[in-house]
Order: sequence, then structure tokens, then C-alpha cells
Amino acid sequence: MLSTSTFTTSDFDVTDYVPDVTTALPTGHLRMRKTYAGDVEGRSVTQFTSAFDQSSGVGTYVAMESFEGTVAGRRGAFNFVHAASTSGTDRAHEYGLIVPGSGTGELVGIEGSVRLTVDADGTHRMDFDHNLG
Repeated sequence: MLSTSTFTTSDFDVTDYVPDVTTALPTGHLRMRKTYAGDVEGRSVTQFTSAFDQSSGVGTYVAMESFEGTVAGRRGAFNFVHAASTSGTDRAHEYGLIVPGSGTGELVGIEGSVRLTVDADGTHRMDFDHNLG
């Protein structure tokens, strides 16, 4: 079943760190909150780790989200992960997965994939292709 949601972000907490290994892209960590509306309603705390150059827009991120709310009218919580790369103007090598075994409440057993898209007007969407029917 496909459940689609838009989301907004807030409460950004950025941490730059210098690893023991130097690469061509700076690395960092960002924590933020998201609010979801639509087929998926609720909130999440998202933790991003990235190798990304702000000036060129080139890099890759990996994000782990802890979500609490409803999916297809069922209440509970679960984790999901998503990642993508960009050359500055695109999204490539995308990956998204609901973490197996992470569901609580009426979302126990939820599994599936996740896809983030950005509309031309800047609206952010998250699609959950899940096993709840």
C-alpha cells in the first residue's frame, strides 16, 4: 500500500566534525524535527550524516528517522532510513527502507520502502510503500 505525505522541518542542530581521515568533501551531522501531514501524519526526529560541499552542492547523505504518528489510520512509531547523492542539481543513488522490527503499537510489523521527492515548488514529500492494508 502506498501512503504519501508532505513534511516541514524545524529545530536544526548542526554539528561539523573533523574525522581522522581527510577527504575531498567535508563531513557533518545534522539533527532536525519534521512534521508530516497527509496519509502519514505525525512527527519525527531525523539524524543526518553527510559528506557534502555547500558551495558546489555535491555530496551524499544518510538519514535515520524515528517517526511517531499514524500511517493509513494506524497509530504507533517506527524507524526508517533514507539516503541519496547529488551532483548539485539532481538526486541519484536513492535508498529508503522502513527498519524491520522497529514498529510499535498498531504499526508493529510495518515493513516496506521509503522515497523522498521534492516538487518543483519546493514541497517535500515522503512516500511509504508498506505492507499495511
